[in-house]
Amino acid sequence: MMRLVLLPALTAGLLAVLAPAASACVPELPAARCGSVAAPLDRARPDLGTVNVAYAVVPRTDLSRPSLGALVPNLYRVALRRSHRVFFHNEDDRDVFIARRLVVPEQAAVIPGSGVDLKRFEPSPLPGSVDRLTFLFIGRLLWEKGVGEFVEAARMVRQEVPEARFQVLGPVDTGKRGVPTADIEEWKAKGIIDYLGTATDVRPFIKSADCVVLPSYREGMPRVLLEAAAMARPLIAVDVPGCRQIVREGETGFLAEARSGSSLANKIIEFMNLDPQTRSSMGRRAREVVEVEFSEDLVERAYVQALAEIARPHSSGSANA
Repeated sequence: MMRLVLLPALTAGLLAVLAPAASACVPELPAARCGSVAAPLDRARPDLGTVNVAYAVVPRTDLSRPSLGALVPNLYRVALRRSHRVFFHNEDDRDVFIARRLVVPEQAAVIPGSGVDLKRFEPSPLPGSVDRLTFLFIGRLLWEKGVGEFVEAARMVRQEVPEARFQVLGPVDTGKRGVPTADIEEWKAKGIIDYLGTATDVRPFIKSADCVVLPSYREGMPRVLLEAAAMARPLIAVDVPGCRQIVREGETGFLAEARSGSSLANKIIEFMNLDPQTRSSMGRRAREVVEVEFSEDLVERAYVQALAEIARPHSSGSANA
């Protein structure tokens, strides 16, 4: 019987202890679907036994930064060298790991995120308001998620269009990288944002929004954008790895400059200047993109295809033995 061993916790744990500047961007295959991935490989190679599979954990800081020295790259090499496959959510991260010789090209496989359930996240019409558009941010309240830029953009846009609404949905983070509760309360008191708290089901909030905004500094493959696109919502994000793979400029949404509230505000205003038909068309196109490229079924097939290469007779053993 073939056994798949998933190794994200090892890498993430080492980095959390030894490199606090790093943060895990760990893609996941839903546990219920692991059997459907392993079964075809087990039939093809019942002798294969254990297959080590690792997910890339992408640091928030530059791997080449001198202050990190050789510690972080060496941790990656140790954690990943016996993995048959190392999965990445986007080409940018894969290329960084190959260039830094943290993995060899034969190990690396790009999987289009963890997928989105197209039946659970069904398309719905935009709210239909012409004058009062709603822009929704969903995510943990971390500075690196672009919360500060979202608020700055909201302040700038509302100076020109006071009717625009900016909503924030997600848990407060009490860590060093979290946005202080006092800041959130101040933004609420000034009427810049509406803080919606947390929710176990984001669908009603996406349905009530005209556009979903994610100004995060870096992502693997942001689930919030996939889910919003699946519900036919236009997207505004920043031009960074992970986000640029989903948002197609002028087609499914807009890409702003990273870490720039003014650039984000300009893109929001550009979106507001579109006629309602164009905004709806942008949302429908976003749904088409996730149907073709990011569905859960497609991701499952991508895993099977990538892992099937391991099952070939000449592929037994570690890539970096």
